[in-house]
Amino acid sequence: MLHYSIKDLEKLSGIKAHTLRIWEQRYGILKPERTNTNIRLYSNQELKHILNIAILNNKGYKISRIAELSNEQIANEVIKVTEESSSNETVIDLLIIAMSEMDEDRFEKTVNTSILNIGFEETMNQVVYPFLKKIGIMWQAGAVAPAQEHFISNLVRQKLIVAIDSLIYKTNDPEQTFLLFLLEGELHEISLLYTYYLLKKGGKRVIYLGQSVPYNDLQSIIDTKKPAFVVSIFTCQLINSNTQDYINQLSSDFTKTKIMVSGFQVMNPNLITPPNITIFKEPYHLLDLIK
Repeated sequence: MLHYSIKDLEKLSGIKAHTLRIWEQRYGILKPERTNTNIRLYSNQELKHILNIAILNNKGYKISRIAELSNEQIANEVIKVTEESSSNETVIDLLIIAMSEMDEDRFEKTVNTSILNIGFEETMNQVVYPFLKKIGIMWQAGAVAPAQEHFISNLVRQKLIVAIDSLIYKTNDPEQTFLLFLLEGELHEISLLYTYYLLKKGGKRVIYLGQSVPYNDLQSIIDTKKPAFVVSIFTCQLINSNTQDYINQLSSDFTKTKIMVSGFQVMNPNLITPPNITIFKEPYHLLDLIK
């Protein structure tokens, strides 16, 4: 069973650790295990419980009132308030519960409701991305199991593929062709897929190569197809090179191509970007840069 520290619960629920301790002592809403050194450890079930409590508390329910409710009553109240509300914080909390339980039905209902309320792009920008960033932090801290992270990432990936497939190209202008790829060993595809969606919706033609593309293959395809733009996301640390060397090689090998890059690895303020390389922060910033 995966266990969470009180700091993990703070990061996932938004409730301060100090407040959680007070609630635990005063109302008995959590019953953590303790290590030999008296450190609190919380189960998946307790994570779900505190996320439900956080949803109700954020909606104005007093903790004293919540503490009087059974788990079933709390769950029913959460269903009621989430049907009446579409706040992004509530939706993110529901997605965290779906991830912790690996509940695909809950994920589908939560995301589909958000899409109906605010649209696909705003759901990605305001809900899915903040949610994935929160999960990424917890994954790095060891508070989220790899299986949970893979489960939720694949569900988001499926949503993006369906959304991309539903779009029809509006142009075949070769000057508007974008080649999208992830460098060899890079498997985090969600940001690149969302970039694909935005470009295709914006009338741009896309050649999508996807994950882990060997450099020689990339070079061959660019030489053959001659795209106006090449786009990549650098999330993980490079294995056989460093980011600066890879960026420099892209720039020198494809001097007539506009290269757009994003991701954690290129946000280093010490990174030197050659003239034909542009850094963008999020996928939805890319179209603004192109304009």
